[in-house]
Amino acid sequence: LDYVFAKAALTVLEPLNLLFLKYATGLVLVLAIKLKQDRRSVVRVKDIPFFVLCSLSGEILYNFCEYTSMDYLPVSLITIILSFVPAVSIIAERILFKKRFTAKMVLGISICIIGVAIVIGADFKELFQGRLIGYLLAFGAVIAWNAYNFITASLSKNYSSPSMTMNQLICTLLILGPYAIHTMPPAETFTPDVIGGVIYLGLISAGLGFM
Repeated sequence: LDYVFAKAALTVLEPLNLLFLKYATGLVLVLAIKLKQDRRSVVRVKDIPFFVLCSLSGEILYNFCEYTSMDYLPVSLITIILSFVPAVSIIAERILFKKRFTAKMVLGISICIIGVAIVIGADFKELFQGRLIGYLLAFGAVIAWNAYNFITASLSKNYSSPSMTMNQLICTLLILGPYAIHTMPPAETFTPDVIGGVIYLGLISAGLGFM
């Protein structure tokens, strides 16, 4: 559903405009949950550089690559490519942490990729369609998301899910804000479909999804 709503919203918005609105909406939900569950200090100063890296990799670079690739590839094909995320994670763990690569991992990755393809009804012949830049962007999103996962894992032991999500969303909004606000299209271009899509992306995809 994320891809469907994003595709519609990108007819009016640039990728970074959409990302800013999506995360601003998600922050409302996350902040409400955070205030209800935990009102303690929300960030350690020494962790701020890591939150910046989380924002740059998992939020900004990942979404920019994903949304921009929609200009060059079918959404169904992008979905299949992004299902390679766990495969890249396992390879990275093998290289960085010498974690064993087992037959169960191979089977799990295969089920993940084939399952995504079956659910969306994709034709695997589509793997050979589209423009090269689209593939590079989609695989760039895969790499960015894995970098985000490893950085987030190193922080997770010190923060609750609402605190972690809130810090990442705030950091992303601060980075994107100057550009996104300056380049935002006029209010009259926002149709009900686009507004509804942004609300869904913010509350469900960004808010609940990240937590």
